[in-house]
Amino acid sequence: MAGVDVGGTRVKSVLCDVDGSVLLSHTASTPSRPGEGVVDVIVDTIGGLLDAARSGEAGDLGEVTLASAAAVVPGLVDETAGQAVWSANLGWRDLPLRDLLADRLEVPVALGHDVRAGLLAEHRLGAAQGVPDVLFVPLGTGIAGALLTGGRVANGTEWTGEIGHVVAVPGGAECGCGRRGCLEAVASASAIGR
Repeated sequence: MAGVDVGGTRVKSVLCDVDGSVLLSHTASTPSRPGEGVVDVIVDTIGGLLDAARSGEAGDLGEVTLASAAAVVPGLVDETAGQAVWSANLGWRDLPLRDLLADRLEVPVALGHDVRAGLLAEHRLGAAQGVPDVLFVPLGTGIAGALLTGGRVANGTEWTGEIGHVVAVPGGAECGCGRRGCLEAVASASAIGR
């Protein structure tokens, strides 16, 4: 199985064995505003992992075949429909990402929201392990939050958790969404770096 996390700054990827053990991982820079080209970014990333595995980079793995893939992306994501609805920072709108990836990779593909996936990772493997109620608000290129309550992720609508586009400083710095003073324009990791 291959997993790819497309962020505003970096693309992180992993190739796992059937038991979930990590065979290879890779991190690369995200192309500037890839838009619908995110499909190529994900397919090429997975292809690179498979090529590295088949060339023996991770030792002798035997025959390596891709059985399934998962991708997580920022912005508005309709996980049920497999749709990347909108990304202010990466430039796509209404992209049937799960189906496009499944067609290109010829394996089943799961699509998720990057911050909700991060929350699940922290809950299952990290700092929130075993905690039934968690608020997860990572600062990255954007800002979003995810909530776990009673051990279940609160999904809501595709806008649930998208706190980065709340205007915090009227007339402030321009945001990737085109408005001024959004929370992520003044408090994201890149805004803090500036």
